[in-house]
Amino acid sequence: MTDLAAAFTPYENLAAQLIPFACGSDDGSHDIAHILRVFRNAMRILREEEGHGGVVAAAVLLHDCVAVEKNSPLRAQASRLSADKACGLLRNMGWAQIDIAAVAHAITTHSFSANSPPETLEAKILQDADRLDAIGAIGVVRCFYIAGRMKSSLYDVADPAGGRRPLDDRRFALDHFPAKLFKLADEFQTEAGRRMAAERHARLVAFHRQFLDEIG
Repeated sequence: MTDLAAAFTPYENLAAQLIPFACGSDDGSHDIAHILRVFRNAMRILREEEGHGGVVAAAVLLHDCVAVEKNSPLRAQASRLSADKACGLLRNMGWAQIDIAAVAHAITTHSFSANSPPETLEAKILQDADRLDAIGAIGVVRCFYIAGRMKSSLYDVADPAGGRRPLDDRRFALDHFPAKLFKLADEFQTEAGRRMAAERHARLVAFHRQFLDEIG
């Protein structure tokens, strides 16, 4: 655990305390590797912003501490459930209520499913950092991993691009690109996040185009 926590420098002490609670399931798209990638994204954004680093770090570490599968009817509540759990953990650690509230707000508003806008810089940083992990090369990998967990097909053989039918990303993994992933780059909150998102969005679009080309 100590070696893993060291990857969260300069918040390795906080990480050592929170890593045991960070992941709520065996979902490989929301595991500790995901948490670390989001942390690194957040630290890159934070270097260009004036946010509260400790609040951002805690929010990153606990943003998926309650896991709800993508196809669950409770999916929209996942971020609120994680925020509630985070509040209890941080309260037991002696955190000030104002900082606990800041972490809770960031966690609650980070999720696409929650449809709740972030109002603080720290919340905007978490949302951007998490969404960066949904696009680009890693976003492609996570999309198909989740589709496998949901037992979805790769694509609709009759209409792979989904141009002549309603999109259904629960049935077809490729539908998730136009249904959600292509929209994310336009919704980033920070300047640094928008710049990073533009690069990853281009990779996402290129993969989608190449995939369609290869399947004819």
